[in-house]
Amino acid sequence: MFVIVGWLIVMVCVFGVYIFHGGNIMVVLKALPFELITIGGATMGAFVANNQMKVIKSSMKGLGMCFKGSKYTKARYMELLALLYDILQKARKEGLMAIEKDVEDPHSSEIFKKHGDVGHDHHVVEFITDYLRMMVSGNLNAHEIESLMDSEIDTHHAEEHAAVAALQRVAGGLPAFGIVAAVLGVVNTMGSVGQPPAVLGGMIASALVGTFLGILLAYAFAEPLAGLLEQKVEEAGKEFQCIKTTLLASMQGYNPATAIEFGRKVLYSTERPTFGELEAFVKKK
Repeated sequence: MFVIVGWLIVMVCVFGVYIFHGGNIMVVLKALPFELITIGGATMGAFVANNQMKVIKSSMKGLGMCFKGSKYTKARYMELLALLYDILQKARKEGLMAIEKDVEDPHSSEIFKKHGDVGHDHHVVEFITDYLRMMVSGNLNAHEIESLMDSEIDTHHAEEHAAVAALQRVAGGLPAFGIVAAVLGVVNTMGSVGQPPAVLGGMIASALVGTFLGILLAYAFAEPLAGLLEQKVEEAGKEFQCIKTTLLASMQGYNPATAIEFGRKVLYSTERPTFGELEAFVKKK
């Protein structure tokens, strides 16, 4: 929603001021379809040539995320921490072997079932169960598991940032493709030097629309989308850091209530529940 609001502000300010100062908007609109096809087509071709298919798919998925609200809310984090509390509490009371069935078949586990979207999120469930499985096996110590967690989080971060980098390259290339469209317009104008000045003036104006359009699309549309996607990638990584911190605290001997407090502390302040809120939620669940 805010993306569209931002774009509307850009369009109103740019074209509104242009019209207010006596600009002929029809000159821009007349050239717009041809310039859009030239610049858009060249940009899409370069994007496909520059990226592997997995990055293209990730970029398309990321663009869809930019138009949706964030799922990483305070309520989701409280649900996540309550899930971790429940499974760590069961392991503490009944022993690590008691959670083996929950780990091996989380879709049938009552603990995962009762925690809504978090308990059914494939990436979250896989991350939790993989490291709980290592804790149950007892073959790795806390430092080794922490190193492995860091490597997995870094890999996830790199994969998600590939889409961000692809969009940033698109933003960087759009002004250049705008110049390409403008140069073609100038070449076309130079081939028509025998035309009356009014006709030549219109042709030059149409050519300059290409430069204008390339810059506008780059800095008002593509670059903001890349920046927003980067923020969403960082937000997604924070959830894994919360799980990591909680499980490591448990491995170091802290009780479940203290372990989830470790996890709560790594969350962004805007989504972090207070100690009282989390305690009340966990008891309620």
